[in-house]
Amino acid sequence: MTDSHPQHESQKPLAGRTIVITRARAQGTEFAVELERLGARVVSCPTIEMVDPESYALLDQAMENLYGYDWLIFTSVNGVDFFMRRLEKLGHDVSELDDLSVCAIGEATALRLREAQVHVDVVPEKFKAEGAYAAIETYVGGRSTLNRLNFLIPRAMVARDYLPDALEDAGARVDVVPAYRTVRPNTTERGRVEAMLAGGAVDCITFTSSSTVQNFAQLFDTMDLSKLLEGVAVACIGDITSATAAEYGLRTEIMPTEYTIPALIRAIVKYYSEKKR
Repeated sequence: MTDSHPQHESQKPLAGRTIVITRARAQGTEFAVELERLGARVVSCPTIEMVDPESYALLDQAMENLYGYDWLIFTSVNGVDFFMRRLEKLGHDVSELDDLSVCAIGEATALRLREAQVHVDVVPEKFKAEGAYAAIETYVGGRSTLNRLNFLIPRAMVARDYLPDALEDAGARVDVVPAYRTVRPNTTERGRVEAMLAGGAVDCITFTSSSTVQNFAQLFDTMDLSKLLEGVAVACIGDITSATAAEYGLRTEIMPTEYTIPALIRAIVKYYSEKKR
């Protein structure tokens, strides 16, 4: 028989833990709700915000010439959202993407595309640029085939160049166009978060991209970040984010093997479950 009584707060795996999330406000809600469901007290300190690119000219031009591309690569959910909104605004139909091969980095990105009625051909097992290149190379039948293909990558204005560089090195033509940009929002949480950190009231801080690390560091640019976060478990979504954290003197204690928010949450739960033993 299943126990129908709700789990007592003190029995929840993250009970008594205070966790700071630095994700964009628009994306942080589900993350926060799930952590709270598991018993955590969540403090939101958004360090990034997604906004329109400075100009849509390059993206608009690419959308008017979709027939000239063989592949469309989306590196994030944000890229999908901004691309689809712009496609609709220009009066194009999603069916115009039917003749393109589509790669989505990450299951969340693939899910958002499918929700928009876009087929997805490739989802790399490793959710980062290196995995995407390897998966595409395998899908098309080898490196030599890439030199006949044209790729469109709509993404943030500032991002890693590994994927376009690797494709171009193999002879492909690649157009990287800004679909959005990330900025540091005006935040009112700085004072509160600083006071909590200084008072030892925070157990864990989460970083879900290199931008969240960099912007958090800028938010506290007059302070030594490693001292500010002394005694706080640093949780990073993946090794790229962890490497950025290391540049600021931070040691990552929690990192999932799969680079997704649900996996990060599971890793946090596992970390604190093991600390209780």
